[in-house]
Amino acid sequence: MNKIKYFFLVCIYYQTGFGQINFEKYRLPIIKTEEKIKIDGVLDEKTWKEVAVGKDFFMITPLDTGKATQFSEARVSFDDEFLYIGIIFFNNSIRGNYVVESLKRDFSFGKNDNFLVAIDPFNNQSTGFAFGLNAYGAQWDGTMYDGRMVDLNWDTKWYSEVKFDEEKWVCEIAIPFKSIRYDETILEWGINFSRLDLKASEKSSWAPVPRQFPSVSLAYAGALIWKSDPPKQDNNISLIPYSANNLSKVNTNPQNNNLKIGGDLKFNLTSALNLDVTVNPDFSQAEVDQQVTNLDRFELFFPERRQFFLENADLFSNFGYKTIRPFFSRRIGLNTTIIGGIRMSGNLDKNWRLGVMDIQTQKDKSQDLSAENFGVFTLQRKVLDRSNINFIFINKQKINHSEKSIINNRYNRNIGLEYNYFSEDNLWNGKVLLLSSLSPVKEKQGNVFASHIGYQSTRWKWRVQQEFISGDYTAEVGYIPRKNYNKLQANGGHLVYTKGETKLLSHGPSISQTYFFNTEWDNKDKSTSLKYLLNFKNRSKLSIGFQDQFIQLLSDFDPLRTGIAYLEEGSDHRWNSFMISYYSKPQNRFTYSLETIAGGYYNEGKRSAFLGEFGYRFQPFFELSSVVNFNQINLVAPWNKNSFWLLGIKGNLTFTNTIFFSNLFQYNEQLGLWNFNSRFQWRYKPASDIFLVFNSNQISVPSVSTGWNLTLKINYWLNL
Repeated sequence: MNKIKYFFLVCIYYQTGFGQINFEKYRLPIIKTEEKIKIDGVLDEKTWKEVAVGKDFFMITPLDTGKATQFSEARVSFDDEFLYIGIIFFNNSIRGNYVVESLKRDFSFGKNDNFLVAIDPFNNQSTGFAFGLNAYGAQWDGTMYDGRMVDLNWDTKWYSEVKFDEEKWVCEIAIPFKSIRYDETILEWGINFSRLDLKASEKSSWAPVPRQFPSVSLAYAGALIWKSDPPKQDNNISLIPYSANNLSKVNTNPQNNNLKIGGDLKFNLTSALNLDVTVNPDFSQAEVDQQVTNLDRFELFFPERRQFFLENADLFSNFGYKTIRPFFSRRIGLNTTIIGGIRMSGNLDKNWRLGVMDIQTQKDKSQDLSAENFGVFTLQRKVLDRSNINFIFINKQKINHSEKSIINNRYNRNIGLEYNYFSEDNLWNGKVLLLSSLSPVKEKQGNVFASHIGYQSTRWKWRVQQEFISGDYTAEVGYIPRKNYNKLQANGGHLVYTKGETKLLSHGPSISQTYFFNTEWDNKDKSTSLKYLLNFKNRSKLSIGFQDQFIQLLSDFDPLRTGIAYLEEGSDHRWNSFMISYYSKPQNRFTYSLETIAGGYYNEGKRSAFLGEFGYRFQPFFELSSVVNFNQINLVAPWNKNSFWLLGIKGNLTFTNTIFFSNLFQYNEQLGLWNFNSRFQWRYKPASDIFLVFNSNQISVPSVSTGWNLTLKINYWLNL
């Protein structure tokens, strides 16, 4: 009870917001068009001459103190089926070649001349949709959460075309109302348009946004004013069947040929609440994970890439912190096949959001794995202007729990409550989090309490955070790499902005201090980091850092993670490291980032490392990128001197903005792993694809395994 009382006291203490900053000043009326608008990148329809124009964009970077030097104009309209957006980006101050990586979807924001629009249909300054195009017409889309974050894993149907010449580039967009969620009774939506022009090294937006925030931050959005009601959404049912044929071989086992048929159903229960059903899902087309050299004691995190789990994913997967996630969808179907699932998610109204998910996996006798059911219920309530309170309940249930071996492990449940605070001016943010785990055995019934408060202005940035996780807390469907600890962390930084004609934009120091104690407050880990950052006007960066590290091992640990030998639990280790990193300017066809690390390591050892990423674009059809990491570690016997190479080479060939061919080769010397992934994708209709995927693996740590598979998958998005 005392923790719950403290929770609400902190919630009350944090509440200070009063309203959206730009909403009353930047208002763009939208009127209905009676003519058919052709999406061709040419704004020659009568509608575009009659609608209101959002212009006089403000500069965000390199300075946010005045108007943009490159002029832009935004127009909006609609009919019964589409929301239309027309944008003109003039090259009035600086002309030159446009900068793009390729025609691939969901391009890297900082490496492309691009346009983004952020849409907040519920005007809650927290959730919404973002759409974008680069200067050659590649599409970019995602769902928004926390007022400024974009989940690019979400894809939907929409149409666009880009035309350009030396003087300007023009975007024309049609977004089906069926592709977004909204309440037709709300007549004022949040909206903002932004432009990144790498020729001028300038980022700008229609409604002004401070330079320390993303240009799509909903707290700084303007208003889209509906002169008539948005179209009422009728029943929207989409059926997405697929057929996949998988040819595979593992080790010396016989070759296996497997035909798989399944599909997804999408149904809008309301204009803003969606129901998703999947039967016999197949995720063979999902991108493979990028390899890393793992020198950490704890489990690594890899993001979810499977489509079924992605829409409104923030409701489920962003509860908690990066290392305190009670729900992590990649735990589902990790070793067994998913039979099917159902998911309901979206907005109930302006203030309430709901998420319900249920997934069933099948029993696998060959691996002695039980059938399992995964259920999640989450409810979010907006409070005051931009803050929210979230509730989550997670249940993992074994179906055939009559077996004696799993009586005490037949279910694992988590219940949680968190308060997220975002100030009206976006400068302050905070969180208070409570979690409890429930289990048939007392040893798996534990608690979590964590909180933070942070501040971010143009020149100052700081954050204070605490975490407590009891040793008996268990989240079998979560990502909790460490338990039984108290953590205290504080970091802060300051930037000094230069004046006059200089290549340097800003520079300044930052410091971070982290302490880990066990639940009896015995010191286990301590880390101090110092860094000095230099930001240049051409968008390149240089960082120089120092770190002092102390670690007391919580269990036996192999510092190379190759099984040679182990350091003893409870042993103390302390060392210092120096780091220098540099990120090149993105305007060049050849881009790169470099980092070097030199210093100590466990057991009075030494570590030297080089981490590099390199890319070259043959604009706009081919992008070649590579990762080259090298670690050299010197330890006493039996480890002695070891070195690990990590190599990754990726080639993206984009014939058009609907035909993609990517190839990824990876070598991880630490695991003795070779991996080759080749994926051909033809988006023959919006959201409908043909995939041909080949994947080959060989790994020697912890045991030797080889295999390959070839998959042909066809899906079709059918609106009923």
